[in-house]
Amino acid sequence: MPDPTAVNSMFARIARRYDFANRLLSGGMDVRWRKHLVEAVIKASPDAVIDLATGSGDVAFALSRRLPATAKIIGMDFCRPMLDEAEGKKAAAPEFGNVTFREGDALALPLTDASCDAITIAFGLRNLADRDRGLREMHRVLRPGGTLHILEFSQPHRWFRGLYYFYLRRLLPSIAGWVTGDRPAYDYLNQTIGGFPSRSEISREVQAAGFSQVTARPLTFGIVALHAATKPGGGVS
Repeated sequence: MPDPTAVNSMFARIARRYDFANRLLSGGMDVRWRKHLVEAVIKASPDAVIDLATGSGDVAFALSRRLPATAKIIGMDFCRPMLDEAEGKKAAAPEFGNVTFREGDALALPLTDASCDAITIAFGLRNLADRDRGLREMHRVLRPGGTLHILEFSQPHRWFRGLYYFYLRRLLPSIAGWVTGDRPAYDYLNQTIGGFPSRSEISREVQAAGFSQVTARPLTFGIVALHAATKPGGGVS
């Protein structure tokens, strides 16, 4: 599992170039992936949403654009420089008044039990030092009937794997190193994506943490998956 100190340091180093690198390296697909995530979340009209591993805040801002102004959205991350980037973007866009940012570790969330209607985590699950502990924390802070939405890299469809892994292993680290000046950060990305469990394995982990109605939807030839699950016991208020 990833070392949290190393992960924090890595994201701190690339924080200022993070958004640009994401757009470039994904060919802009990251915007479409987040759109699928937001569409899934807003179906239940949640009043309180926690976006974990919020980074520079793109998911939190996308949720704010689609949810009522009365909805409370908290973006949480354990990397202060990434949160500084998110705060800077918010300061330049006053329409995001229902978004707040807080430091917080997904393995020990500074939130009370059953305190939110939905949780999102985009491209952060694979960075957790203990996925089971993190998933159980998410289960704890969700209200009964609340929903969990995980957007994460996955294993591509078999016919696409050769081309994808050539890009991931041969091209991406070099391009990212040129863009960010930090090739080791993207060597780490390569390693964590390539070794990440399959959609079915992640689904089993989510179910083992106490969730029900667990689904996994492949996106873009399977290189990304949108996982969804519900905390049993009621409906979202």
